[in-house]
Amino acid sequence: MKAAPHRRSDYRWFMEVPTRWADNDVYGHVNNAAYYGFFDTAVNRYLIDKARLDIHHGAQIGLVVHTSCDYFAPLAFPQVLDIGLRADRVGKSSVSYGLGVFAKAADTASAQGGFVHVYVDRKARKPMPLSDALRRAVLAIKGGKG
Repeated sequence: MKAAPHRRSDYRWFMEVPTRWADNDVYGHVNNAAYYGFFDTAVNRYLIDKARLDIHHGAQIGLVVHTSCDYFAPLAFPQVLDIGLRADRVGKSSVSYGLGVFAKAADTASAQGGFVHVYVDRKARKPMPLSDALRRAVLAIKGGKG
């Protein structure tokens, strides 16, 4: 059974992302692979800004262990998109994020998906509990349809 598109109100934080010419495929719309780039960009932008995640030197990093996406309506360059983000599940060392991709004036998602990070020690690559700053940041966006 295909999921129904979520609404803007299902998400807690938004980031504007302009599409690029290279995002379009030969069919004239944003290629499915580009959506995963939008997801990755939104999650990491949020974590850098709100949790002060140090992607270059921090002791803790997030490894992607799962992604998914459902598509509902085509988007194309030169549209500017809004990427909605929420935390669906916050565990001891992992976070499941929900993401929605919206055309500027649309209230329903053109695409939506999930993204799971397991947070690990940068050197040992072993799971470690979320830092206090990271836990606070993801709890601030907890909620939605998860």
